Formats: sequence, structure tokens, C-alpha cells
Amino acid sequence: MKSWQMTRLIAGSFILISLAMGISESPLFVNVWWLGFTAFVGLNLLQSALTRWCLMEIILRKLGFEAGN
Repeated sequence: MKSWQMTRLIAGSFILISLAMGISESPLFVNVWWLGFTAFVGLNLLQSALTRWCLMEIILRKLGFEAGN
């Protein structure tokens, strides 16, 4: 997998997990404050789309994932 693919996989997973932990109707509910983490991930995705800079991709490249288009 390329670093950009892994970044999207991680972001999508974080969003789904934090929604499951933040919505009171969910069987995995922990606390409503988990929705703040969902917003944080969403804001980071928006920021990386506008600036073309993503810390997660840099970390993944240092871990050995290949950069790609």
C-alpha cells in the first residue's frame, strides 16, 4: 500500500471508531466527547487537502510506506 492509501484507511477507521464511541445509541458508546476526535480527524483531512501537507503521510513514509500518486 502507498502512504496516501494508508492515510485514508487510518482516517476512515478513526472516524468510524470515534463515531461508534461517541454516539449514545451505539453499543460501543463510551462518552460523547469522542465526537471531538471525529471533528479533529475531519479538520485534518480538510487542512491536508488545502495545503497538501499531511503529518500522517510523513510518519508513514518514515515507517517505510512508499510515497505515490
